[in-house]
Amino acid sequence: MQTKTYNTAPYDDQKPGTSGLRKKVKVFQQPGYLENFVQSVFNSLADFQGKTLVLGGDGRYFNRQAIQIIIKMAAANGFGELIIGRGGLLSTPAASNLIRKYHAFGGIILSASHNPGGPDEDFGIKYNVGNGGPAPEKFTDALYQNSKIITSYLIAQFDDIDLDNDAELEIDGLKIRVIDPVDDYAELMAEIFDFKLIKQSIAAGLLSLRFDAMHAITGPYAKRILENELGAAPGSVFNAVPLEDFGGGHPDPNMVHAHELTEIMFGDNPPVLGAASDGDGDRNMIMGANIFVTPSDSLAIMAANARLIPAYAKGIKGVARSMPTSQAVDRVAAALGLPCYETPTGWKFFGNLLDADKITLCGEESFGSGSNHVREKDGLWAVLFWLNLLARKRQPVEDIVHEHWQTYGRDIYCRHDYEAVDLAIANEIIDHLREQLDSLPGKNWGAYTVKFADEFSYTDPVDNSVSSHQGIRIGFTDGSRIVFRMSGTGTIGATLRIYLEKFEKNIRNHDQDAQLALAELIDIAEQLSRIKKLSGRTEPSVIT
Repeated sequence: MQTKTYNTAPYDDQKPGTSGLRKKVKVFQQPGYLENFVQSVFNSLADFQGKTLVLGGDGRYFNRQAIQIIIKMAAANGFGELIIGRGGLLSTPAASNLIRKYHAFGGIILSASHNPGGPDEDFGIKYNVGNGGPAPEKFTDALYQNSKIITSYLIAQFDDIDLDNDAELEIDGLKIRVIDPVDDYAELMAEIFDFKLIKQSIAAGLLSLRFDAMHAITGPYAKRILENELGAAPGSVFNAVPLEDFGGGHPDPNMVHAHELTEIMFGDNPPVLGAASDGDGDRNMIMGANIFVTPSDSLAIMAANARLIPAYAKGIKGVARSMPTSQAVDRVAAALGLPCYETPTGWKFFGNLLDADKITLCGEESFGSGSNHVREKDGLWAVLFWLNLLARKRQPVEDIVHEHWQTYGRDIYCRHDYEAVDLAIANEIIDHLREQLDSLPGKNWGAYTVKFADEFSYTDPVDNSVSSHQGIRIGFTDGSRIVFRMSGTGTIGATLRIYLEKFEKNIRNHDQDAQLALAELIDIAEQLSRIKKLSGRTEPSVIT
């Protein structure tokens, strides 16, 4: 195999965020930019020669071109086999499953998740390790250091691979398999859930659904599983064809961006279940007739009802949530006598807990939930969990949620996102909050008294690694919380997120509007951060 070495110079902005490197497409199209990052990935690995690499992405703009480049770089660097989703497509959870099922050395996933796509929008890339999960911080730190000293990269010299047909081929000892991106994932879902029961419930008219694939990667997966295998009515899955620009939409499954689904679920004659997934298929939104289920509540309800699902019928080992996620699942864990872990944001932090068999279910408030079946959050898995739950309980979504609140109380919760804030201003806000921490305990705002104020730091209970500066926490004596955190998923400026939570045990107060119930905490958050004053914003970009 002929390879060519290209001289290059480092780019100074290739530090991965919470889930890989995300930049504008035009940044990745700079000469050597993608190649530098990929070579830095390979330079950070050891003993991978002759091993298997999984490769695929969410189909956004530049996906196909990037995959052809990575194929040739992987060949030049000594990988022995590549498993690639047909069309260059793989959902993030499906890629995780392939890595695990075929014992691959690792995988490269091309996605900017829920960010917009198109020539002027976002692109992303991340490396997943052999357990199928995102690379840990130790690896991404090494990758970043390598990206700052890179001087050359390697590319094999052969024609582009036909990605549009399933095939097995060999090029000078390199095996390349182009496979159906859905087959292995659909097989896994059938092992976890009671497909027979769900299919019978749909056929009997007890279950109906609408799934918004948002012109993203989950479309082919949802069409195959929900319509073809489970018998949902044709058209139950809409916006089902993956498009390079997601049809001009924003593939983020919330009520703002999935407005078509929201109108259906809050309109006349809504189906039993409404759901949506995001750009790369790892997030989910769950809705019932005239009700939106917060991701925090969804995780808690899953944990409380896990024994109703075949794969978890013998019980679960424990649960975990990201720090900003509401404490709803903590209450379930306490009642069931289960361990509950609080981690930083980022699915990689769940990986060690899952591998050590300390937890079975985990989730984040940012519309992500999953289990030990893969090492990524999994949007369609969550939808199937809810379908299986509805088929077993034969109750509307609203009744399931209200019964849960009656048993465990309601954590009234919301997140305010301030997107594309000038980075210097965002840092000023965080620094200002940090400076107040020591003086806040004991301070009163009306009925609220500060119990603690800190910057979250996490010590992994498996490998004792420490992750610091993971968000500002303000906790009150009644259990309420305000959390401030800079997100690592944006590509312009900074996204500053404010998480607000209030526990309500009284059943008579469970139907409160979240924004009204949290109004005092919202006001306290502004007094503490001055985000509106400093950013010039009058309101959040998105409220979820």
